[in-house]
Amino acid sequence: MKQHEIVNRGSLLDGKGSLREPGFARSLILDYDRSAIKAGKLRIKEWDYYLVTCHKFAIALTIADNSYMGLDSISLLDFTVPWEHTNSPMAPFTLGRKCLPPSSKEGNVASGNKKYHISYENHGSYRILEFHMDNFCDGKPIEGKIHLECPDMDSMVIATPFKEDSKAFYYNQKINCMPARGTVRFGDKLYEFKEGESFGVLDWGRGVWTYKNTWYWGSASGIADGVPFGWNIGYGFGDTSDATENMLFYDNKAHKLGNVTFNIPMKNRKYITRGGCCGASGIEAETVDPTEDYMSPWTFTSDDGRFEMDFVPIIDRASCTDVKLICSDQHQVFGKYTGRAILDDGKIIEVRDFLGFAEKVFNKW
Repeated sequence: MKQHEIVNRGSLLDGKGSLREPGFARSLILDYDRSAIKAGKLRIKEWDYYLVTCHKFAIALTIADNSYMGLDSISLLDFTVPWEHTNSPMAPFTLGRKCLPPSSKEGNVASGNKKYHISYENHGSYRILEFHMDNFCDGKPIEGKIHLECPDMDSMVIATPFKEDSKAFYYNQKINCMPARGTVRFGDKLYEFKEGESFGVLDWGRGVWTYKNTWYWGSASGIADGVPFGWNIGYGFGDTSDATENMLFYDNKAHKLGNVTFNIPMKNRKYITRGGCCGASGIEAETVDPTEDYMSPWTFTSDDGRFEMDFVPIIDRASCTDVKLICSDQHQVFGKYTGRAILDDGKIIEVRDFLGFAEKVFNKW
């Protein structure tokens, strides 16, 4: 597919509050201005999500201002058990009061109360993530400090419209392969992210979404051929006819991919239904309901043949909230990728048991 690359600086939105130039970029080249949004204030969504991984464990931090609801989150994953836990305090009607900056390039972010605190300090060439929570899980506290290097590197940036609403948009940046080091202490257990084998990814997003949507997202960061290597893959969210968010990162340079498909295995759940009334024994019937089998091996294929992977899950960080008007069904599956990817110049990169994740998320909010 032909994809439009944004190469000139400018405003993200036009005077009517619509995306001025849909497409992809390699840096945060379009300027986001919350005051330029023409949609209702309750529909604005802003978030900064960091994930730091090594071969054995991971930590994820979120500070999000969804206008009608603010969410802060800490997730700890131990792939050796496997085990995971997420604690996500929420607050009503934050309406931008979390003061998330209009760019990922500068500005600090902090959120919390007497029971927890999360902060991101941006020093340009590096970032400091700090956090603590008094009662993270089973009455035990968690605390940590992570140092992320931010060298001069390409990233995945996409400006995506929605066909259903001209004032809805998705402006997103993913920065992969940030070298990481630091420690996390949960109760009496210490997790050490060692330099050279630990990497972070930033998911920075601003936008106005439609009410009901499903997205697929996958990411991995590590070392191949002795240099930083990783990828961002995904689809399903908004009108991506101008560009996909699929991109490889090799030695801090981006290589653009076409469409990538997540082949999630399916399984059949069987239900027994019974008919009859007034004391009659009734009739039994078997109903088959196909559904995703997230913990069986997946595959990934691409229309340009440049991303072909097998994926063996380790743990499904699943959560489901359904209060009718608001619903979120999330499956973020961590596991190991094995396969090959092809750079723009035809160079083949082969990986085996390369740690990353892939997710499917359905939202009504």
